[in-house]
Amino acid sequence: MILDKLENCSKYFSLGKRFETGFKYLLETDLTKITDGKYDIEGDDVFVLVSSYETKRPTEKLPEAHRKYADIQFIVSGNENIGYAHLENQNIKIEYNEEKDIIFYDEVSFYIKLPKGKFAVFLPDDIHMPGILDGEVMQVKKAVVKVRL
Repeated sequence: MILDKLENCSKYFSLGKRFETGFKYLLETDLTKITDGKYDIEGDDVFVLVSSYETKRPTEKLPEAHRKYADIQFIVSGNENIGYAHLENQNIKIEYNEEKDIIFYDEVSFYIKLPKGKFAVFLPDDIHMPGILDGEVMQVKKAVVKVRL
């Protein structure tokens, strides 16, 4: 997992061209003016999912991980907590869905705060549970850049 401010994202271009493309999209796009939906950046290799939602209690969510894609999760407005655990023999709650590239687990180790203007990168060994309230329910707008590995 990587946690940083968007203004520092060029430090992570070395992760590969697709990551660089995703970060540049976040830097160059006024995400406050984009409606919720899926937007292609480089076809199935790099795309962004924009969504607006209310944060939830941890008991209302399941920790997840992916195998084919990394996530760059960027908060456009609001803030949330994200549960996190490194994948190490956790119990699978819902088996892997190859079409949706998602598997659900039963627990996270701790929570990180992700406020407006910051991003987190989650790789396949990073179990994450986004959208968790930080004290009280809050409206959040987030862009998740999916980067094919």
